[in-house]
Amino acid sequence: MSIRRLRSNPKTLGDVNMVTEELKNLYYKRLLPIEKYYSFHHFHSPSYEDADFDNKPMVLVMGQYSTGKTTFIRYLIEQDFPGSRVGPEPTTDCFTAVMYGEPEGIIPGNALTVDPKKPFRNLDPFGNAFLNRFQCVQTPNKVLESISIIDTPGILTAAKRKLSRGYDFPAVLRWFAERVDRIILLFDAHKLEFSDELTRAFGALCGYEDKLRVVLNKADRVDSQQLMRVYGALMWSLGKVFRTPEILRVYIGSFWSEPRQMCDHYQLIELEEEDLLADIRNLPRNAAVRKLNDLVKRARLVRAHAHIISYLKQEMPTIFCKESKKHNLIYQLPVIYAKIQQQHRVPAGDFPDCTKMQEKLLGQDFSKFKTLKPSLMASLDKLLTSDIANLVPLLQQQELRKKSLHGVLDGDFLGTFRPEHFKRDPFKELRADDRSSEADFDEWVVEKFKPKYDEIFYNLSPNEGKLSGTKVREWMMTTLLPNSVLAHIWRLSDVDGDGMLDNEEFALAVHLIEGKLEGHWLPRELPSHLVPPSKRLSTASDEE
Repeated sequence: MSIRRLRSNPKTLGDVNMVTEELKNLYYKRLLPIEKYYSFHHFHSPSYEDADFDNKPMVLVMGQYSTGKTTFIRYLIEQDFPGSRVGPEPTTDCFTAVMYGEPEGIIPGNALTVDPKKPFRNLDPFGNAFLNRFQCVQTPNKVLESISIIDTPGILTAAKRKLSRGYDFPAVLRWFAERVDRIILLFDAHKLEFSDELTRAFGALCGYEDKLRVVLNKADRVDSQQLMRVYGALMWSLGKVFRTPEILRVYIGSFWSEPRQMCDHYQLIELEEEDLLADIRNLPRNAAVRKLNDLVKRARLVRAHAHIISYLKQEMPTIFCKESKKHNLIYQLPVIYAKIQQQHRVPAGDFPDCTKMQEKLLGQDFSKFKTLKPSLMASLDKLLTSDIANLVPLLQQQELRKKSLHGVLDGDFLGTFRPEHFKRDPFKELRADDRSSEADFDEWVVEKFKPKYDEIFYNLSPNEGKLSGTKVREWMMTTLLPNSVLAHIWRLSDVDGDGMLDNEEFALAVHLIEGKLEGHWLPRELPSHLVPPSKRLSTASDEE
């Protein structure tokens, strides 16, 4: 039923539903029965539910306090959201899921765990101490139509390591890491202290390094020499924590929508910003691939788990010395892993962490374990060998119809100056009943500032009354606003979509830039009182 609801909504993920519906059917038919049979959920993560398959891609934003996590989210969605606070001190003490929804409001954690439409029902075992620090913020935002964002509490520094949160913080992070599509880990270029809690948080992310993107934020506040040293120190510290041969990609940037400070590496910051935004922009397109990949990883873990439980059951005595045999088997678990690898050809990388598995086994009754059931194992093998392979053509079809994110994540800055990017007039969506009065609509609020803007316009030497995109871009870049923000201003200003600006459109662009520099949020669509007078007639005739 939830699949049909998603398909009926043109603003959802479209063709991804076809793949996710098949994945859901395969999970319930092939994987869930064997998970229940071998008590997989007692040792590892809870079972998947409909919402885990149906919901939008999620981005987990984490880092130490005052690294710019909430500001980064505001930069992505280009607006404030209820309950957000920004400051140098620890301001975020909750896990906050920022999601699309109307009307705007906050849903507390206990209510979220009973909502079948939200993918948070399995957070209930973490208890009230966590749920009181968990909330969902719903707001009607274009970007949030395609992704959801999870804001996290600031990770404590060494000076505050004795403070207790009251819940298992690394376990919660691992729960989210398993289910999100991307993990953004922010560091401040001015402080790279690796606290105990940060190290434990890294441990929670082990196994999900493919989802991780590290960001060295506030890089415009240091000079190039300092940046080189800070970057090297960060890479060295990360290499000690994530002991993998692959080097983590670290993005350098200043992720907020205010003017950046001019520095020698300003162009590098712009390029890094676009790379990271492009990565996030592709999440809806790759959502089905990620879900398929996670399902395969889970199926391989379930297979290894089934062999472990079966082996322990076979080795247990029928009557005497059960407890001593149990402890002996737990102690020999590394040897048991090696035997299963040889006998059943299960790759070593599929097995769960040995130490954690030993801890889990201590509280289990081995007599209740079950031996291998051939029919279930055959069904699991079919899932891994043929069922998943049959989904690849569906993924290829989905690639032909790609969905991009709206708002600040749309396209690169240079692309916004090409006429083919303007297939529709955004003002067609305005309704007459949105205007407060005809008098307000007739008055163009930019008019009183236009003489000042015209002076800039004519100093840029327009050709046949219009400025080319190249000239406008060069002037816009002097404001030091991020490229993504300037691209949004261009889209709002080029009303007729011809890739050039006349004097009215240029005046509108300067007006929007000045408003942004004063700290105002940009409108998603151009309101009626900002539409240039000469463009209103053409817009009205097009609607008729």
